[in-house]
Amino acid sequence: MADPTLVVIVPIAGIVALAFAALLTRYVFKKDTGSPEMFAIGEAIREGAMAYLKRQYKTIAIVSIILGAIIMALIEPRPWVGVAFLLGAFCSALSGYIGMYVSVKSNIRTASAARRSLNEALMTSFRGGAVSGFSVVALSLLGVAGIFYLLRLGLNFEVDQALNGAVGYAFGASFAALFAQLGGGIYTKAADVGADLVGKIEAGIPEDDPRNPAVIADLVGDNVGDCAGRGADLFESTAAENIGAMLLGFSIWIAWGGASGGVAAELAIGFIFFPLIVRGLGIFASMVGVLLVKMRNEDENPAKALNRGYFVACALAAIVFYIAAQQLLGDGYLYFFAAGMVGIVLSIVIVYITQYYTAGEWRPVKEIAKASQTGPATTIITGFSVALETTLMPILSIAVALLASFYLGTLATPVTRPDMNLLYGFYGTAVATMGMLATAAFVLAEDTFGPITDNAGGIIEMSKQPEEIRRRTDRLDALGNTTKALTKGYAMASAGLAAFLLFGAYFERVAMIKENITPGTPISAAQLSAWFHVDLAYPEVFVGAMVGGVLVFIFSSLAIRAVGKTAGKMIDEVRRQFREIPGIMEGTAKPDYAKCVDIATVGALRAMVLPGILPVIVPLALGLTGAYVIGDTFHHPEGDVTYMMVGAMLMVGTIVGILMATMMNNGGGAWDNAKKYIEAGHFGGKKSPAHAAAVVGDTVGDPFKDTAGPSLHVLVKLLSTITLVFVSLFVLA
Repeated sequence: MADPTLVVIVPIAGIVALAFAALLTRYVFKKDTGSPEMFAIGEAIREGAMAYLKRQYKTIAIVSIILGAIIMALIEPRPWVGVAFLLGAFCSALSGYIGMYVSVKSNIRTASAARRSLNEALMTSFRGGAVSGFSVVALSLLGVAGIFYLLRLGLNFEVDQALNGAVGYAFGASFAALFAQLGGGIYTKAADVGADLVGKIEAGIPEDDPRNPAVIADLVGDNVGDCAGRGADLFESTAAENIGAMLLGFSIWIAWGGASGGVAAELAIGFIFFPLIVRGLGIFASMVGVLLVKMRNEDENPAKALNRGYFVACALAAIVFYIAAQQLLGDGYLYFFAAGMVGIVLSIVIVYITQYYTAGEWRPVKEIAKASQTGPATTIITGFSVALETTLMPILSIAVALLASFYLGTLATPVTRPDMNLLYGFYGTAVATMGMLATAAFVLAEDTFGPITDNAGGIIEMSKQPEEIRRRTDRLDALGNTTKALTKGYAMASAGLAAFLLFGAYFERVAMIKENITPGTPISAAQLSAWFHVDLAYPEVFVGAMVGGVLVFIFSSLAIRAVGKTAGKMIDEVRRQFREIPGIMEGTAKPDYAKCVDIATVGALRAMVLPGILPVIVPLALGLTGAYVIGDTFHHPEGDVTYMMVGAMLMVGTIVGILMATMMNNGGGAWDNAKKYIEAGHFGGKKSPAHAAAVVGDTVGDPFKDTAGPSLHVLVKLLSTITLVFVSLFVLA
């Protein structure tokens, strides 16, 4: 490696990120908590959120310990991969807890700050969200690097065995994140649908009205879904994609001769460490961006303040990317730097595409709002049509970025080693993914900013603050809805770009097993490349592909159905309280908020288990069936093709998952903002027939964009990490 001292950046960046998160927490917590009424509402939200999280984590812990014990017993190096799995699950849960804790402390302070100025409310809410962003990225970075260094340097395992341990960490992160995102998504949308349908349509009361029994559950749900759930989602994203890139770097290193390869291999080891180092440098770029988020005056659009910070973070990320590539990626570093820029540009392009489809000033949202004039049916038909349309531009953008980054990677291949063309091409896609995730801390801050501002608006409404203050929080709430949609698009695009590098990581593991390479033994590029393919002409491989596709549909069905069932119970309870508790509508009696919180909690925890374990059971069942049942039935000239069968499931499941998640995320966001567009005074405004129809459309979109869609982000990466962990069980030498 050209400059070994760069490795020191990794722990330094992680520690600095945690220290920066602590400083941001101090900044937020120094703000006042407003009036006694505001404080009481904020405490109710905090208590409900933390109580839910405590019960959810008990469930996750039980399932994780069982699976961790199985991994400890079966996967080499034993028991360290299982230990890493449990540590990954714990850190994923911890990142969600930190984000949730600061979020529920920030919402009341944002509401209070809004009484003084819009800028102070913006800075309070965004910096509160940034605590989650930097905590998540730091824990992911320190966890992956810590596991790798412990096994490699502390316990003297070979590099590939140390990477196996890091894969276990990424799998644990993905596994816990799936439950966190699923449970949080079911909770928040069941509460939201119940509050909207009964409160807005049947009772005709405003959003966040204190007379609505489901209002506290709705505000709690914003935190458990968009803070804890999304924090765990992006935690596992950064962990899984770091590991995938490191595995491809390992392929290049061993193709150069590995530990016995001399000077060339010594230089090539930089390919393994590059993902960690560039992630660490990206933290510093995001820190500067966060500190620049400040409005120039009270009349400025707060979105401009966020965009300034984001573009500065991207520019600084480009600079540090160049430095890291120059120091670590050999003579072809300029091509890899260009691949990283492809990733950064893709992140910006996806932001604008998502804005087009989900913001109120463009055709898609206006089209849905206009269709609402003729009733809920046309609202849903038009909205679903727009949702399907939204897949085109993101997929084309990902396709261009994938082809460009792969081609740039091949251009970096040394002229003396044309046999490494495929490996360098795969690594080009890995570098592009690293570029896209370079500003992950800033983007996650934008996501958590959304529920903080939403809660702040609810607190202002419930505590009956002046209309001028509510207008300030409404501006931030509208911006928060947009940033949440942008983050989902960003997360899905990064998953799409990363999918290819994770496929490469899977086939690298297959090649190591098929070529019977023992730890520490070099393997040629030709030996590796020979296993990088899937042939759908084999019937069992085609079946594997179909299983991968249908898994996405069944998973989405279970997630959406869970919202529907829990929302039905919520609707019945809200109706019961309106009917049986005299004085609620007059404001003389207080609704039973706790009952609605309990319904959402119990419903979410029960419903998340089956879809949560399904993506674990299906790949294992398919792989083991292929290896020990189907493999003995079909006799192909190529021998056992179980690795192709599992690879086909992984590829098609990922592709279908990306399409489905994009459709759900953007379609749900468009339905939501069509409702807000009407509420702003268009097509009759609030309480008009068009508004009632738009609310119905929004409730259809809710489980799309906040439950099934975000959970699919985790699903597609969980499929990759579980196949990487268990590949030795169903790929036989």
